[in-house]
Amino acid sequence: MTWCMPAETAPQDRVWMAFPVGGYTLGYTATEAHEAHRTWAAVAHAVAEFEPVRMVVDPAERAVARRYLSAEIEVLEAPLNDSWMRDIGPSFVHDDTGRLGAVDWTFNGWGGQDWATWDHDSKISRFVANAAGAAVVSSALVNEGGGIHVDGAGTVLATESVQLDSGRNPGATRASVEEELRRTIGAEHVVWLPRGLTRDHERFGTRGHIDMVAALPSPGTILLHAQNDPGHPDYPLTREFRGLLAGAHDAAGRSFTIIDLPAPAVLRDDEGFVDYNYVNHLVVNGGVIACSFGEERSDSLARDVLAAAYPGRRLMSVDARPLFARGGGIHCITQQQPSTPLPA
Repeated sequence: MTWCMPAETAPQDRVWMAFPVGGYTLGYTATEAHEAHRTWAAVAHAVAEFEPVRMVVDPAERAVARRYLSAEIEVLEAPLNDSWMRDIGPSFVHDDTGRLGAVDWTFNGWGGQDWATWDHDSKISRFVANAAGAAVVSSALVNEGGGIHVDGAGTVLATESVQLDSGRNPGATRASVEEELRRTIGAEHVVWLPRGLTRDHERFGTRGHIDMVAALPSPGTILLHAQNDPGHPDYPLTREFRGLLAGAHDAAGRSFTIIDLPAPAVLRDDEGFVDYNYVNHLVVNGGVIACSFGEERSDSLARDVLAAAYPGRRLMSVDARPLFARGGGIHCITQQQPSTPLPA
């Protein structure tokens, strides 16, 4: 049996999310909690303009969730530690008959981070798979959905700092990871970057998720985060990434067309240098849910670049600053479920 992960541009049945619960995601004041609830809800409602949304909600948060979510958002209850569905949920795949599968990666709190708990989150992937009616594809590889990006035609983007992280997969090699990605998501060619953005390697980061760096809007094309201010530590990194990708090829042997997505002008927040980027967007049926950062010029430029990369799709923007302050973006809190192909 062969499994293949469709491109994010493929038709979708729904998008999965997880409502914020406890800890740093909700913050330590009522104002911070409201900001988190409001932002997760804003993303859900933006997605619902295009397709159904299923929100996993911790039983203790059900009443709160219903105050923020419209009736069109379907709620399913399950215990949660955190709210990053891209990482705690499954990566959906199809087999060669079109049957829906769901890769249940091993989850250990982004490499066993000392601030993370995952006794509940490690079970969410299988919970979602069962609720979706998908065949569970178990994997011993410690991985998260934000650690891979696919083109649906065999190409996978990944970072050595995630899949080869000693806190995730001690002793793993490129070859062993590539073999497991071939078995679970149909990877024919993995393009490796050495690491992710600077802030993502700080204490509360993921240690280098690719979905903060690059995306594959179509086979042979890469949308690449570009930090153009020499005063930002990501300035040399994004240039290194560009050079590596310029010398790479996809599963079909094609060199990549690289489209730069410039970072917003803001460089810092109260915690230090930001990792604000527009790469962390979500593609939905007929649309793209894009991050915005309250900067008219850079937000508008990003929308233009994304519109050109995804022709025929309507762009909607959601202020992602509250998400990035908590460690991620729109792509990080969502997980698309592809449609099951109709029989020929």
